[in-house]
Amino acid sequence: MEPIILASQSPRRRELFSLYRLPFEVDPSGADEEHVTGSGAERVRELARRKAVEVAARRPGRMVLAADTLVCVKDLILGKPKDETDAMRMLSLLSGTWHEVHTGLCLIAPDGFMQLEADTTRVRFLPLDGDLIRRYVSTGEPMDKAGAYAIQGLAGTFVSRIEGSPSNVVGLPLGLLSQFLQRAGVPFPGPAR
Repeated sequence: MEPIILASQSPRRRELFSLYRLPFEVDPSGADEEHVTGSGAERVRELARRKAVEVAARRPGRMVLAADTLVCVKDLILGKPKDETDAMRMLSLLSGTWHEVHTGLCLIAPDGFMQLEADTTRVRFLPLDGDLIRRYVSTGEPMDKAGAYAIQGLAGTFVSRIEGSPSNVVGLPLGLLSQFLQRAGVPFPGPAR
């Protein structure tokens, strides 16, 4: 089996995908991510589709996997923060409340067959005071994360409840991906490396 193309530069997605013990290569997408509308789930589906299609066009005959993650709270869609001030704003919005994490997943098989879905996980944060938010932002951890936090990092200490897939919050819903791979006839886990 030729290596699957992971259309993402996220180290978190690489780490999660490696659990399948399948050969893969990283080839980040250069797809246009502008002018996407709709709900958070609709947006991540469309962004994952765009990323997979762009990479599949460059790598014909290969299996391509793409994903995109957004956080939604109080009818606001939170992507990655622009700067520290934006990260503090996002974390203040998440403080003491429930929010949703949506990850769109797109798998394109070598014959062009596409599977496209989104997974949603609900997360509740503890109340966070301004000083705690500032200290967390100063670590740099929130700066390249949707919603300005990494549940697998220091921000895991902010979570009081979670409903749904924890790996979805990290950026790659493993349960949904397992279904995609089974439908595509990909045997996993692969051999030990």
